[in-house]
Amino acid sequence: MQLHLSPEDQAFRDEMRTFFTTQISQSIRDDVAAHREVTKESYVEAQRILNAAGLAVPHWPAEWGGRDWTPLQRHIWREEMQLAAVPEPLAFNASMIGPVIAAFGNQEQKERFLPATANLDIWWCQGFSEPDAGSDLASLRTAAVRDGEDWVVNGQKTWTTLGQYADWIFCLVRTDPTAEKKQRGISLLVFPMDTPGVTLRPIELLDGGFEVNEVFFEDVRVPAENLIGEENRGWDYAKFLLGNERVGIARVGATKRMIADAKEHAAQISSGGRPLIEDPSMRTRITELENELLALELTALRVVSNSSDGKPNPASSVLKLRGSELQQAATELLVDIAGPLSLASFADDDATDVPEWARSTTPEYLNYRKVSIYGGSNEVQRTIIAGTILGL
Repeated sequence: MQLHLSPEDQAFRDEMRTFFTTQISQSIRDDVAAHREVTKESYVEAQRILNAAGLAVPHWPAEWGGRDWTPLQRHIWREEMQLAAVPEPLAFNASMIGPVIAAFGNQEQKERFLPATANLDIWWCQGFSEPDAGSDLASLRTAAVRDGEDWVVNGQKTWTTLGQYADWIFCLVRTDPTAEKKQRGISLLVFPMDTPGVTLRPIELLDGGFEVNEVFFEDVRVPAENLIGEENRGWDYAKFLLGNERVGIARVGATKRMIADAKEHAAQISSGGRPLIEDPSMRTRITELENELLALELTALRVVSNSSDGKPNPASSVLKLRGSELQQAATELLVDIAGPLSLASFADDDATDVPEWARSTTPEYLNYRKVSIYGGSNEVQRTIIAGTILGL
C-alpha cells in the first residue's frame, strides 16, 4: 500500500528527490547511509546547500526563509531527504530555537539570529535537561539573577547533544524561584558557548561515541538583551519548541530506509540453505513493520495538516511515541539479520572481513535507545496523550 499523490505532488516529490540525490555530496550521503559519524563540516556543507536553495527551513515564516508549502509537501520534503540519506537541517537550529525566535523574539533578535541560524553560521545547542530535571523539566535549578544590564547564570545542564560543535546555547533558567508554580519562574536566555564561566565536559555513550555533554555555568554574565520573549515565560516557549521538535521526530523516511536496507541484507544472508528473506517469519516481521510505519505516516500527515496555524498539535506526542518505537524495532531487525556478524561491531576495517553494515548494527541499536528518551520520554508522552487527547 502506498500514498496516492496528485500529479502536482508527484512532480514535487520528483523535484525533491532529484535535488537531494544530485546536489548533496555523495560522500556525505554515503556516511549517513552507512551510519558513520558525520563531521561538523559535512553538516554545515549540506545545510548551506539546502539553505541556498530555500530548502533548509521551509516551515519558517516566508520572510525568514520559509516556503508556502502544503502540509503534504513539507512531509514529502522531509521524507525524501531522509530516504536520500541527506543530513537533515540541524534540529537545534531549524526545528527548535529558530521557530521560537521567529514567533517570540523581537525584531532585532530576528534580524540578528534567524539568517545565521538557517545557514548554520551559528551552530546552536540545547540547554534544557539537568541531572535532576530530565523528563520533569520544570524542576530545573539552573538560576539566572539580574545584575544591572546582565543576567548572571549558575548551574548545570546535561545530555547537551553535539555541544562540542556549538557556537551558542539556548538555555532554560530559573529567574523567579518564588513563583507559586515552578513552571512560571522560568526564562529563556541565549549566549555564546565561549562566554567566560561556561565549561563543557563530554559524556561517553553506550555505543562508545561522544555525542552528548555536560555543561557547567559559573557566574556566566549574559546581556539582558539576550532574553528571548518575556521574563518568566520560558516554559511557554519550551512547550512550543518541544511540540515543533516532536512533529519531525517520527523520522518516517529514515525508518523506511532502514527497512529497505534490512530487506537487501536479508537477501544476502543465508539461513537453512536459503536467503533469510525467504524465511516466512522474517517476511512476516518485515511486513508487519512496514504496515506499522504506513500507519504512522498517515498519522503524521493528519497531525501536520491540523497544525496549519503554526501551533504544535498535542497529537505530535503520538508521533514521538510510535516513531521512536518503530525506529528501535528497525535497528533490532538489522541486528537480528546480521546475527553473529553483529558481534564484530567495534573491529577496525583492516582487522575483519565482516561487512561494514553488519558491524554498524549493534552500535546503532545501542545508540537508538535514546530515541524513547529525548524530546520528552515515552512515559511522559503517554501522560500527555492521556490528558490532552483522551481526556483521562
